[in-house]
Amino acid sequence: MIVVSIDYVPGREIKEVLGLVRGSTIRAKHIGKDIVAGFRQIVGGELKEYTEMLNEAREIALKRMVEKAEKMGADAVINVRFMTASVMRAAAEILAYGTAVKLK
Repeated sequence: MIVVSIDYVPGREIKEVLGLVRGSTIRAKHIGKDIVAGFRQIVGGELKEYTEMLNEAREIALKRMVEKAEKMGADAVINVRFMTASVMRAAAEILAYGTAVKLK
């Protein structure tokens, strides 16, 4: 599956637009990592626990989006974007979305 953040696939022609595809997940770290991140927030620095959580969540959301595109018979997903929303303290939703297409 070709996945791009632009509105075309370089060197390929779009034969058919199949529609919007998306994948999402809501992730939270366990209380121990929340405590460590809380201390780090006081003294400053990168909150590595949350960086790791969001990276994992993006990969899961992207995988789910690609699976939906594959079920539609797509060859590629164009215009891929990510969105993040806070659901509650220390939990975030990551949404990956794009347009599923068939290529010539």
